[in-house]
Amino acid sequence: MIPRAIPMALTCRAGLLLALGLGVLAPPVRAQDEAPVAFPDTSAIEQRLQESKNYPNNIAGEFNPGKGFDLVRTERGSLNISGYGLIRYLNQMPGDQTFTDHLGRKRAVKARNDIYWHRSFVWVSGFMYIPQLRYTLSIWSLPTTQQTLVFGNLFYTVNRALTFGGGIAPNLTARSMQGSWPYWAATDRQMGEEFFRAGFSSGFFLRGELVPRLSYTASVNTNLSQLGVTASNDSRDFAYSASMSWMPTTGEFGARGGVPDLESHPTPATRFGFSTCTAREGRGAPVGQPNNETQLRLSDGVYVFEEGALADTVTVKNLNYTNLSLDAGVKYRGFTLQGEYYFRRLSNLDTTSPVPVSEINDHGFQVEAMHMVVPKTVGIYAAGGYVFDDFKRNPWEIAGGASFFPFHSYLWRLNLHVIHVEKSPTGSNFGYYTGGQTGTTVGLATDFLF
Repeated sequence: MIPRAIPMALTCRAGLLLALGLGVLAPPVRAQDEAPVAFPDTSAIEQRLQESKNYPNNIAGEFNPGKGFDLVRTERGSLNISGYGLIRYLNQMPGDQTFTDHLGRKRAVKARNDIYWHRSFVWVSGFMYIPQLRYTLSIWSLPTTQQTLVFGNLFYTVNRALTFGGGIAPNLTARSMQGSWPYWAATDRQMGEEFFRAGFSSGFFLRGELVPRLSYTASVNTNLSQLGVTASNDSRDFAYSASMSWMPTTGEFGARGGVPDLESHPTPATRFGFSTCTAREGRGAPVGQPNNETQLRLSDGVYVFEEGALADTVTVKNLNYTNLSLDAGVKYRGFTLQGEYYFRRLSNLDTTSPVPVSEINDHGFQVEAMHMVVPKTVGIYAAGGYVFDDFKRNPWEIAGGASFFPFHSYLWRLNLHVIHVEKSPTGSNFGYYTGGQTGTTVGLATDFLF
């Protein structure tokens, strides 16, 4: 059960700049008989660009660009382009299977066996006029769902303790929603985290370092997951979330706080944190139409807002989502160990007819260990997770794999990932799982970030 005193009420009322403008200076074209052009003094430009390095892209979530390539650098602003790509073979076995949901109904499992250019990101980012004011425009494409989106973030850094901004941002419900992507053990999330977390949507956020080695992020979002939900189907309710992280020994946890220890920490790097979120969430579509909210599932893999999810012919219209997760991790000499425990409550159900439950409580954990057996080059890892649920199904998984970094950096990776899952509570065309699946999944992938 989730403690009743979870800190959930977050207030983020801030007026934000909502228009982007980037001026690019270029010397005028001059006739041949005019006086020679006096080249401008570039010292001010270089000073401004040097200052901008003190204000990195503090986006509250996983849409952080790579280092990329500078296309434009002027005193009035900068423009950088970077990108990410992933191609993956995925085989969920056995190919022909069914599962029985918590109401005793048999359902089909659509097991995948395919090769896809799975995910693309292109980022255009930089600063405008002053180094503290930064922007990021993102082009995101997922061929597995035939979706392409363009979105952005605009943010301003006041000082080390405060950056505020707006745009597409995560609901802060798990460690992986705090900027570690794509530096995970594999190329997508493990079962436990994928089941308990919420998604991404438009919102305002604050983040900063309260005192050395203690950081926070707070966010107010339109809903738990904006993907597939249009503004006309949004309710008047918001999602409120916050996270804190404490890194007491070294003040960092490697690149993006990800899983591999390519840095081979000579001193143990430690991280402890929590995330919490509350929201009044709707199905994103009128009753009688397929639900558009596809983030929340019951522990049997059925969508919460699907007709008949909790009782035949009955539809959940709205509910309260409450989440708390606690995480801890350590890195030392190429070895990483980290884990996270999750609590989730679905309550205050608004349904078309009575249902046999008034609230649903699930909790569970995930643990990962990785060792760079060849420093900066080859890492092997293992992971596991378990869900304790009200329906007594108790889904679980064990997983393992290996990653090869040809350039001895995060720039390019080859990955082999193997999972055995029992009664998967989660599923999507984004990740490794299909709802209700039992069996083995093999993934072979390569991804890059520049």
